[in-house]
Amino acid sequence: MSGRLCRRLLRLGLPASSAGGWSRLSGAGLNGTGPPGAGRSGLSGGGRMNVFSREMKQRQKDWAAQLQDSQQYDYLRQEVGSRVADRVYDIARTFPLALDIGGGRSHIAEHLSKEVVERFCLTDVSQQSLRRRRPSEIPTHCVLADEEFLPFKENTFDLVVSSLALHWINDLPGALRQIHQVLKPDGVFIGAMVGGETLYELRCSLQLAETEREGGFSPHISPYTAVTDLGNLLGQAGFNMLTVDIDDIQVHYPGIMEVMTDLQGMGESNCAWNRKSLLHRDTILAAAAIYKEMYGSEDGSIPATFEILYMIGWKPHESQVRTPDAPCASVCFCCVHGGAISIFRT
Repeated sequence: MSGRLCRRLLRLGLPASSAGGWSRLSGAGLNGTGPPGAGRSGLSGGGRMNVFSREMKQRQKDWAAQLQDSQQYDYLRQEVGSRVADRVYDIARTFPLALDIGGGRSHIAEHLSKEVVERFCLTDVSQQSLRRRRPSEIPTHCVLADEEFLPFKENTFDLVVSSLALHWINDLPGALRQIHQVLKPDGVFIGAMVGGETLYELRCSLQLAETEREGGFSPHISPYTAVTDLGNLLGQAGFNMLTVDIDDIQVHYPGIMEVMTDLQGMGESNCAWNRKSLLHRDTILAAAAIYKEMYGSEDGSIPATFEILYMIGWKPHESQVRTPDAPCASVCFCCVHGGAISIFRT
């Protein structure tokens, strides 16, 4: 691979352990099984949206983590993790205890120091990902838990971070409310997730090819959250002093098969209930030709764009700045970064 990349454990109800210790905490639907009757898309028995198979996502992430060359697929998570860490450094304080939701191989902690975060709690639905986490100087406790059901007490963490995990959540508003709940007052949530324009080149090519060869198309790219909705979701969850911004990361591949192979290696294959289980060979060949014709570069490579949405939200506290006409002001700054940062895959 070649590439150019931009750059106190408290009492939580967890068993005592050394840094890097393990816990398996139970909660409703833990291990991605979801609520009873959640075997299809739509609303589950409890009225909760059920778009993704959490059990399938767990299996995908476990499979990807066990690949002998799994580290070569970490380039996107490393890049986004470093940018989330940069946003942590922008806040001039030390966080005694931080939580990384869906952190897997811990791509955020490796960019942080003990002077900024004293202790980390790392959660993921994939046990294999947690076992293969990247080294960090910060004492870390691993918890096998589903991102949809956080098994932590209220007002526990000073900082919550998440990188490229929330786009697989069935109930994103509910997940944000849980994050708000486990934060201490004046605690901050810093997250990154893929946005609605992610992989638009692949989506368009597959739709055109499938329509031409099979007379219709099925969804092969999972639905993503639009940036216009993110600020409202954070505000409804109770956060204030909001910041939302966007980056485009463009990865260049030799062809469409390399795009799909890398998505599998990242554990980012589609896990929507209404996904189509396979693609016909003729459809893939047609999609490859369409992709190269519509989006191909002069050097023969094809781009795949990842729209990354970054969000920062604070749990209200009396020490925070307030406007004269509002008891608790919520301000959302939306900044679109121009230009795409490129990574080249061979």
